[in-house]
Amino acid sequence: MPESTDKVWEINLFSSEFKENAYQIYKQLRLNDPVHRITMPSGHHGWLITRYQDALAVLKDDRIIKNPRKVLNTDKPNRVLAESDLLTNHMLSSDPPDHTRLRSLVQKAFTPRMVEGLRGRIEEIAHTLLNDVQDKGKMNVIDDFAFPLPIIVICEMLGIPAEDRDKFREWSNAIISATNQPDKMRQIQPQVQEFIDYLHDLITKRRQTPRDDLVSRLVHAESEGDQLTEKELFAMIFLLIIAGHETTVNLIGNGILALLEHPAQMEKLKQQPELIHSAVEEMLRYYSPVEIATNRWASEDIFLGGKKIPKGDMVLVMLGSANRDPEQFANPDQLDITRENNRHIAFGLGIHYCLGAPLARLEGEIAIQTLLARMPDIQLAVNPATLKWRPTFLMRGLEELPVTF
Repeated sequence: MPESTDKVWEINLFSSEFKENAYQIYKQLRLNDPVHRITMPSGHHGWLITRYQDALAVLKDDRIIKNPRKVLNTDKPNRVLAESDLLTNHMLSSDPPDHTRLRSLVQKAFTPRMVEGLRGRIEEIAHTLLNDVQDKGKMNVIDDFAFPLPIIVICEMLGIPAEDRDKFREWSNAIISATNQPDKMRQIQPQVQEFIDYLHDLITKRRQTPRDDLVSRLVHAESEGDQLTEKELFAMIFLLIIAGHETTVNLIGNGILALLEHPAQMEKLKQQPELIHSAVEEMLRYYSPVEIATNRWASEDIFLGGKKIPKGDMVLVMLGSANRDPEQFANPDQLDITRENNRHIAFGLGIHYCLGAPLARLEGEIAIQTLLARMPDIQLAVNPATLKWRPTFLMRGLEELPVTF
């Protein structure tokens, strides 16, 4: 589609049309209404923050908080607060001191040193997955490679049996597709309940027979006292499973698509594999795997970009837009794997900066480098115009990516 700002788009963050035209819409908003008010399905007002500098300001502003219970009326039924506690008692929905306590329980598992120790296993997984499709001459990058690699890694870290991995894709897709849509959240309650039942059984087993895995360590922390409540334990494991694979699936899939769309950049990376670090950073910027930062709320009236954001309104940082802001990035709509000073915010900023960023980066680097080395003649198997983005609220990820090699 031509990059035009003439058309006035109706902004429905939950529509397929928005997902397909997001970058044109972002360009319009940055130029004409960078702090833009919308009405969410819950009835609450939300504000779309589309410029890079405004995004930085919001992500660092401690007046813009994560826990809606601090600002919304909890005395009467509330459609935002009606979601399962499974979705609301984790780090991404908490503020200090709760956030500090929760993050401290898991951050040791995701330090650069701990993550680097996984390199050999991640490389082994990447080669095993590619071995399975090597003789076919074709694959769907999402189903055959981008999804299984990170879900195997996070499940092994958590101690989840291999035969249960595919269940998480169904549950994860259902929950992410219903984010910020109370009516849809009610429709997926059966999947949510299956997820909760599964976690309950897993936690019970680890209490009885601890293992050397992350779930056992979290269960032990919960049993030690008030470090982790029962609800927080469920929510933490839920978050680690969802966040532990969803972002990386999109990083790998989106990154391969970006290279296929820019053959000269792909060729450069094949010729100079040492560029993989800057290449992955550019892929994170170009097609940000998390398109919208998780919900934030104004804890008081806040003025930004000439607009007043009233206390209690939702604030949505459009990471995908900020990372294409020409005020920050030269030629932002071009993929440049040698881009210098690439200060993208694909993993957020501040105290809620993505805990799993080192793991996602390593998985992305290994996956993409291994794929290009094993299948250097990879090319799209379909017309690029037929590719579809998943109609999910927070994420930007492809439904499928068929290739030949």
